[in-house]
Amino acid sequence: MQTTIIEAIKSVMLEAGKALTAREAYEAIIQKNLYNFLAKDPKHVVLMQIRRHCIGLDFPSASPRKHFKQENDNKYYLLSSITVAPEEKTSNIRKEITSTANSLIETEKELWKLHEKYLSIFRENMIRELKNLTPSEFESFSRDLLLAYNFEDVKVTSVSKDGGIDGHGKLKVGLAHLNVAFQCKRWNNRRIQRQEIDMFRGAGQGSYEQGIFFTTSSFTKTAIGASIKKGAMPVVLVDGKAIVELMIEKKFRVESNQMEIPAFAL
Repeated sequence: MQTTIIEAIKSVMLEAGKALTAREAYEAIIQKNLYNFLAKDPKHVVLMQIRRHCIGLDFPSASPRKHFKQENDNKYYLLSSITVAPEEKTSNIRKEITSTANSLIETEKELWKLHEKYLSIFRENMIRELKNLTPSEFESFSRDLLLAYNFEDVKVTSVSKDGGIDGHGKLKVGLAHLNVAFQCKRWNNRRIQRQEIDMFRGAGQGSYEQGIFFTTSSFTKTAIGASIKKGAMPVVLVDGKAIVELMIEKKFRVESNQMEIPAFAL
């Protein structure tokens, strides 16, 4: 019958007659073939078993039965006899540790709630800033956003010659390039109607394989339904909320401050 991990550790420490590190104990166990480890990180298993049964190291998963004591340099030696920690002391320590852990968990939850609140306020503010752009500024903004998404040769057309198209560019798909037209409507509250989509498609039909319609407002249901039409140029609809998400995703004119939140990994 195979010995337990604790018995194997005690055996090699007793034979060594001196304090050992967890690594030294593990190597001795392997050399003497005292235990068959199935874990991916057996050295860590030995270390945690020693610490679970070590005097002075109390944590929720620690054992009340103590076989070892820690020395300097992360070495441990075998006690002459098993020491059993008082149940009351062990219970109080575990309650205190559990209370602290629960407090950390609740605090982390509050941090994530604040993070969501911050993002919500941030998105509202970004849409408001987009609506403060002039129509020509919004066209240039849309051009730069497409460039950030690896579109090529993106240009804003002349206002007097756009014919319902504010700009165009190319998007590489596999070995080919799609000719893409885009339209920009810097509107405040008025929603984009179907007729706007139809006019944009009519201006680009035959010359472009795809259209992109940017707006700082939103689209009606009929406009959304008209975005895909059999045999006609498909139109991708990007409203104010979607624009902000694209900006966040590509870090386009958006800076991110990283706040590190450490967590237990023992």
